[in-house]
Amino acid sequence: MGDEDLLRSLAPQVLGALVRRYGHFDAAEDAVQEALLAAAVQWPGQGRPDNPRGWLIRVASRRLTDELRGEEARRRREENAAALTPRDEFSAPPPGEGRAPSEDDTLALLFLCCHPELTPAAQIALTLRAVAGLTTAEIACAHLVPEATMAQRISRAKKRIKSSGVPFGDAPFGHSGDPGHSGGPGHSDHPERQERLAAVLTTLYLLFNEGYTATSGSSLQRAELSGEAIRLTRAVHRLLPEDGEVAALLALMLLVDARRPARTRPDGDLVPLAEQDRGRWDREAIDEGTALVGRALSSRTPPGPYQLQAAIAALHDEAERSEDTDWPQILALYELLERLAPGPMVTLNRAVALAMVHGPRAGLGLLATLDADARLAGHHRLDAVRAHLLERAGDLEAARTAYQSAARRTASLPERRYLQARATRLSAGNAG
Repeated sequence: MGDEDLLRSLAPQVLGALVRRYGHFDAAEDAVQEALLAAAVQWPGQGRPDNPRGWLIRVASRRLTDELRGEEARRRREENAAALTPRDEFSAPPPGEGRAPSEDDTLALLFLCCHPELTPAAQIALTLRAVAGLTTAEIACAHLVPEATMAQRISRAKKRIKSSGVPFGDAPFGHSGDPGHSGGPGHSDHPERQERLAAVLTTLYLLFNEGYTATSGSSLQRAELSGEAIRLTRAVHRLLPEDGEVAALLALMLLVDARRPARTRPDGDLVPLAEQDRGRWDREAIDEGTALVGRALSSRTPPGPYQLQAAIAALHDEAERSEDTDWPQILALYELLERLAPGPMVTLNRAVALAMVHGPRAGLGLLATLDADARLAGHHRLDAVRAHLLERAGDLEAARTAYQSAARRTASLPERRYLQARATRLSAGNAG
């Protein structure tokens, strides 16, 4: 792993360690950024330290304590926190020994960012910034809001965390491995627990999506982000093994990520689902995901949104060929999902399924209902789906125009190349 990838993976762990010890979320984040910059400057010439995580924590701690030392009250809190925290908690665990899920600083940081004193939008935005390291622009694109709006949201969330005095790791989920205690993991009768868990799951879902299909840049995928989302979701699943939505979200990630080896050509260009070599899909991940979704759906409780999405993903992965896909069942699941968790992206996906079952004109009719939805205004996916359905309907000139519009609107270079290629192919076909 290169220094850049290593620093990206260690950043949330280091931030979690500092927040756990000192509090002061905003100041700790600034100190971590300074430590990461110091590492980026020093490591190439001096060599990577034997304990990179410990090195970053020491440097960031020095930066933070220098700032906090100016106020007597803050210094007393720092000394009290240090006295209560075993020294070895700030060393990297020995190889092969990692921490238990409840002791993972990154997971604890995730729950802190999702504290109920923050609004759901602020919880998600702050977590994507602090835990995943996404830029404000990337988070804004994922939420379909302007970048300035997202910057204000993140700033307010940091101030709220700072003023709330919430203890680090204060998550109402009990201890891993103790699912049977009253109100512990697996129990759903605690409103605050469910609200906080819902925010955590939404955040992990968005993190995975950004990794699986990057909203910007030269690469279609950011495997480090999707891998981190899967790792964190596994940790939450270990905390709450009986929760069907947690299991389903993990299943959904595994089933979708299993297609990653076949999603790009050697030159990095996108390969759509219908054209992928399914022999390159990760069968082990598909088997694990299918088993997870099967167990999640077998419970007596009504299925949730992630269970429905995981079931859809399983239907795609179980088809040996694209033409074997059970589109009628997928359409039925999308109709149920839209009633349970309505949203423009769900409608967009339902339009594709509707077109596969009842023809492209039916899908185009449903797409027309999204034209007035401000959340999708200017989003390239609406134009891309419309172009695909217009092409299937035989309206090649309109399809070419829609492909070109979608290409202009995406910030992902692989997606842009793919969309431009589709438009060029239609232009050549018309000329012929």
